[in-house]
Formats: sequence, C-alpha cells, structure tokens
Amino acid sequence: MFKSKKVFISAVLSFMAVQGANQAHAAGFALIENSASGQGNAFAGAAAVASDASTVWFNPAGMMRLGADELVVAGHIIKPNSEFTNGNSTGAALLGSPPLSGQNDDGGFNALVANFYIVKTLDENAKIGFGVTTPFGLATRYEDTWVGRYHAVETDLKTINFNPSIAFTFNDKLSLGAGINLMLADVTFTSAVDFGSLCYAFFAPGTCSSMGATPQGADGFADLTADNFDEFAWGINLGALYQLTPSTRLGLAYRSRVTIDVNGNANFTVPAAGGFAVASGLFTDTGLKASVTLPDSLSLSLASEQEQWTWLADVTWTGWSSFKELRIVYDNPAQPDSVTTEDWNDTLRVSAGANYQYSDTMVLRAGWAYDETPIPNAERRTARIPGNSRRWLSLGFGYELNQDMVLDIGYSHLFVSDTQINNTFESSVPTLAATLNGTYEASVDILSAQLSWNY
Repeated sequence: MFKSKKVFISAVLSFMAVQGANQAHAAGFALIENSASGQGNAFAGAAAVASDASTVWFNPAGMMRLGADELVVAGHIIKPNSEFTNGNSTGAALLGSPPLSGQNDDGGFNALVANFYIVKTLDENAKIGFGVTTPFGLATRYEDTWVGRYHAVETDLKTINFNPSIAFTFNDKLSLGAGINLMLADVTFTSAVDFGSLCYAFFAPGTCSSMGATPQGADGFADLTADNFDEFAWGINLGALYQLTPSTRLGLAYRSRVTIDVNGNANFTVPAAGGFAVASGLFTDTGLKASVTLPDSLSLSLASEQEQWTWLADVTWTGWSSFKELRIVYDNPAQPDSVTTEDWNDTLRVSAGANYQYSDTMVLRAGWAYDETPIPNAERRTARIPGNSRRWLSLGFGYELNQDMVLDIGYSHLFVSDTQINNTFESSVPTLAATLNGTYEASVDILSAQLSWNY
C-alpha cells in the first residue's frame, strides 16, 4: 500500500511539476509560471489584477473580484538553452590542479508545468478557493562524461502545492484573503565520484596506480533520491486588495517560509579500483536525510484602469537568504555529510505591463520584468543551480470563446546574462576538491495556455 502511494504521488508530481533548466525560473529555483494570463504581462501587477481564479495563488483576496464561480486549468511549455563552455576547470590543488577531462554540455531540456484552480462563492461577502501549483522546482541533466560530472550530472527537484484559501469583503474598498500551503517534494541528485583522486588521500600515488586508481581514471557514481511523502511541509499565505479609487487598486500578498524535511536513499556505484573505499566503510548504500527552508516572499502590485487600458506594476521581494547551505546527512556514520555552501542573498523582482481591451471579446497583453539572481558570486554558483539575473519580455491575449469560457495565451522570452561559474567541490577529502570554471550562455522561451470556465 505504501509503495503504491509513493508511485501515485510521484506520477502526480511528474505531471504537475516537470521542469527544465534552472534559467527558466523566477528568483533562485522558485517558479512563477502559475498563470497563462499573467504570463502575457510578465506577471506585472499579479497581486492586483485578479482577472481569473489563478488569483488563488497570487493574492487570495482577489477572489472577491470574480463575478462568478470559476475553474482554471493552465499549462506552460518551457524551452531553455543553457550551454556551458569550459574555461579553466581543474582537479584539486593538492594534486597539482590538473585540467578536468570531459566535454562541454547543455544541462537544459524542454519541459512542462501545469496549474489548476477553482473558486466558489459562499455568499456575497465570502469566497473559497483551491489551487494546485508547482511553486519550486529545478532540473538540469548533463552527460555523465561532461567536464563538471563531479559537481553534478542530474538534479531534479519537483514540488506540488495544495492551497485551500478563503477571502472576505469588508467594505466596498477592502478585501482580505488567507490560505494554507501543503507541499510535497521529490528530489534526485546524481554525480560522478572520482575514486582515483580519492585513492591519493589513502595511499601513495604508486600504490594507487598499481590498483588502477588514478585521478579522473576510476570514476564511480552517486545516486541520491529523497522525498517527504510521509508528511506534508506547510506554510501560510495572506493577501489584501484595496480599491484606492474607482479605477485603481493596490494588492499586497505574502507567502511564508516552508521547511521541507526529506528522507531517502543513497546508492553508490563503485569501480573495482575503488574497493579500498568500501573496505573503509565509505560509499556503501545507505539511507539519508536533508532539510531545506524555502523562502518567504512579499509582493506589492498596482492595477490602474484608464478607458481601454489597464496599467500594471509589481515589485516582489523573496527572502532567499534563508538558503545558507544544502546538507545531506547519511545514516552510514562512516560517510561524511555532503555539504554545498549557498549563502544566497534576498532578491527583488520588478515588472511593468499593460492590457488593451481590443474588443468586447479580446484583450491584448504585454509586459517586462527584471528578475534578480540570489546567487552572490561565481564561487557560490553551482552546476546544479547555475542561474543568473534575467530580463523578461512578454506578450499575450485573452479571448472569450463564449459567455462562460475564456482562452488565454502568453509568451515570454527571457534574456539571461552570461553566467560565470568558479565553484570548488566541497569535501572533507582535499584531493576531491575539483573546481568547475567556465561560462553558461542561456536564454529561455515560455509558451503558456489557459482555459477559464465560469460555472
């Protein structure tokens, strides 16, 4: 029964939260692709627009602006490009900093994200809503022979968030909303292990050579998987919507931190030349656990309607300074913790956009955004999360198919700054301290579609 539960949850996560290269994300590995109508504006004014049921995610207070009960289904196709070019990647300084072997690679791949929302009226002053979203995620996949294989081969984080919400109208100006977030996560990390360099920490070079364990010549593999399917992580979200004037409203939305504790397994593939490590108790299959605190966020949005135009603006703060390190603790006491120091910074995302009511049945959208990276420098950038600041340019439209159904299409191109990396693999064994040095050249295209049904 438990195995069937895990298979079912994994299948739902795979459908809802398949994600491409990290460059497609908002700040860090947060996902902002939670609405196709918002995609067309680069999510400008997202906490104030409240044009459909996706406001459950962006600002639950916005549910009070919906004229009818509504169901929304959205999907987003993400096409990333994230090509790595090697600069001066080297093995450990203790080994004389030899060049790392292996080819350049592109860790990105095409992917899909899906969302679902429903809103229902309780009475003229209250509504309830429910959203299913993918608020965080990342995935990079490299060849297992690429130059950065000791830092990362596959990284796959999927999340799914269940968000019941409620909203109230207090007067003709102010609405308030709140929700609970119940989150599941599924994580896979893989990488190559340089048993040849590890041997040099145990024995003299001649001894290692006689065993066939030479640096970069005796690779093994680590496959780490974990999830929190036994227990939801949880947090809250709050929202307020205030009508400043008959044509202008202000939205404020907050999402709390969520701490996810995962448990799983580490499976190691050890070459024959690495038998010395197994004999010492290292790299034997074992259980593992890890914990990560996902950031809180605060958004302030403005929407102003002027005849056929609606002008939109937004600023969002994300508290990525909560992400200090990624630490994996193994059940095997002989296996040292795997630690990656992150030291991320808090970030700002600013956006502006406009809607034009072209006809009674069609609205046209456009938007721009600047999305700041939380990664402080090239030394803290990793092959698992090689993100950088990016600029969004978005276009879209909404079309009323009939009086009850609306189709929204949104498209964004993300211009990503060239990304420098100079990350040294952190290990308690100095001979494993390889440095990945080079440049990522990236861009992203996102196409979103959404169907809204007033039922």
